[in-house]
Amino acid sequence: MKTVVPVPAERTVESVVEDLGPSARARWAPLCHAVGLYYPPPQLALLAFKRERRLEIWGRQNGPWVPIDAMPVLAASGVPGPKLREGDGQVPEGFYRIVAFNPNSRYHLSLMLDYPNADDLIEGERDGRTDLGGEIFVHGGARSIGCLAVGDYAIESLFVLVADVGIENVQVIIAPRDPRGGITLEPIADVPFTTDLYRRIEDGLRAFGGGPAER
Repeated sequence: MKTVVPVPAERTVESVVEDLGPSARARWAPLCHAVGLYYPPPQLALLAFKRERRLEIWGRQNGPWVPIDAMPVLAASGVPGPKLREGDGQVPEGFYRIVAFNPNSRYHLSLMLDYPNADDLIEGERDGRTDLGGEIFVHGGARSIGCLAVGDYAIESLFVLVADVGIENVQVIIAPRDPRGGITLEPIADVPFTTDLYRRIEDGLRAFGGGPAER
């Protein structure tokens, strides 16, 4: 039975990792070892597919990326297409990094993405958009507006995994859907820059084969 460890307010990243570390590592270490990775792996990739409501976890040591695990995304608002402005309810699409841990999130725990990143700012300037929004997270709970909610149990284990790997060694790709089965990502008609964005996402995902099964 999956047990969520209560995380009271005003915790630090270190104290959360200390509390949750043993159970999270007991989950991740065997999964890594099963695919030939040390724990923690030197590099980590989180692949989020909006249509499939799926988050895949991949690791890399010396060779190619290998699948470690996958988990359902319980909530992600909006429709296919990137986030364009504050309040549009869209989950961003593109290539992101994790820039901060939030051990005192309203949604149990959370990992903050670097939206808007340099690409988002460039496209916003081209289109004359200035209020692009922000504060996009992968977080616990089962509801979300513009973020990725994966549930409390999942965010506990992800929080520890990312802390152990180091945020500087984690990349995040968010796609409107999974194109790896030969599906072409169709650009959004009224968002011209998605032609190039989706081509780059397809190219970026070629390093990752078929995804792991959810456990």
